[in-house]
Order: sequence, then structure tokens, then C-alpha cells
Amino acid sequence: MGITVDDIKSHSRLIYENKLSDAESLADFRLEGSAKIAFPNGRLRMENEMEASLGQKANYVLWCMEEFPADVYIEWDFYPIREPGLCMLFFAAKGRDGEDLFAESLAKRTGEYPQYHHGDIDAFHVSYFRRKEPDERAFHTCNLRKSYGFYLVAQGADPIPEAKEAQAPYKIAVLHRGADVAFYINGLEIFHFVDDGVTYGKMLGGGKIGFRQLAPMIGEYADLKVYAVE
Repeated sequence: MGITVDDIKSHSRLIYENKLSDAESLADFRLEGSAKIAFPNGRLRMENEMEASLGQKANYVLWCMEEFPADVYIEWDFYPIREPGLCMLFFAAKGRDGEDLFAESLAKRTGEYPQYHHGDIDAFHVSYFRRKEPDERAFHTCNLRKSYGFYLVAQGADPIPEAKEAQAPYKIAVLHRGADVAFYINGLEIFHFVDDGVTYGKMLGGGKIGFRQLAPMIGEYADLKVYAVE
């Protein structure tokens, strides 16, 4: 794609900002599943509340209730605290017929992954700190999937080291503009996907964003910003 973060921001307008620094900053967020949420360092910290041995039942998603437009640039600071686990961002999330993500007509979601990729919603989801399974810990990649379905549409190398060696924060960013999705870590483009709107289902537009973690990961988040890309 070749577009830099500076180029994107020069053609963008800040439309949402949240420091994620205390409980009040989550007033417009909703949790699906069970999690321990705290702010020990003035940053949002998430940890599983249920035992990791319960598998998918121990995982969760924290949604921002704001509805964002189709063309956006999303960025936040990420601090890996403990692994194994996995961190993910959902974006452009809506009901499959265009409903609001929290419409009463949609099935209840509790953090279990199949509800999100083969349920009644559409979304992109980028997993960017994949340290759950042995192969993920041995060979680090960032994956972009499109749903409905479980389509792996893009992949790139993950430059973030193990949590014990991390020099956080890492600036994580997603550009979703028309058919283009690009993903960045500290300004480095990791992958770029161009959606034809056919091969992996219809083109996705605006919607909600949500942070997902897999137990027993502990991660911290700060300085969430969303820009409208012009």
C-alpha cells in the first residue's frame, strides 16, 4: 500500500478519543463475557476472571458503544503484561443485515469465538499478539480475518517480542478505508488487504470496535483514538 501513518493523519479528523485511564473512561463500553478490569498504572488492564482451563468460556470482548463511519483510522497503545494468550481488535462490526451490534434481535454473545465469526454479525478482526498455542509462540504473526465466516485474508510478521522483553507501549493501528485494510505497529506496515467484496463476502462499512483477549493473557491499553479518513 505504501501509505504512512503520517500521510493518513494528515488527511484525517479526530472523532473519538479515550485515555482508558480509569473506570469512568469505560462509561461507553460494554463487556461480553467475564473479565477482571482494573487501572493499576492509569491504563486499562484486562485479565480473565474465569479459569483458562474452561477454554472459550474464559475469553471476552470489551466493546466501545460508539458507532464509527466506514472510513476510519484507529490507534491505541498496547502493553503486553503476561502471556500466553492472544489480543484482538474487532472493527466494522454490525449485524449481518445492518443492525446495530446490540440490537435485541441479535443473539446474546458471551465471549466465545464462534459467536463472532459464525454468529449473526459481520466484522473484521485482527489478532496482533498471538501467544496462545505452541505454534503461535514459536512463530509470531498478525492475522486479519473477515466474518461472517472465518476467512484468513491477510497475514504479516509480528515484531513485538515476548511480554518479558517488551519495551512498551506499542502503537497499534488499523486503517479501514473503502476496500483497503492496513495494519501498523509503531508506524510499520504489517500487512495490507484489498477487499473485492465478493471472495470473502460483501464489503464492510461502518460499525463498532471491540478489544478481545484470550485467557490467561494480561494486557493493558491506553490512548484510544479514532479518526475519520477524508
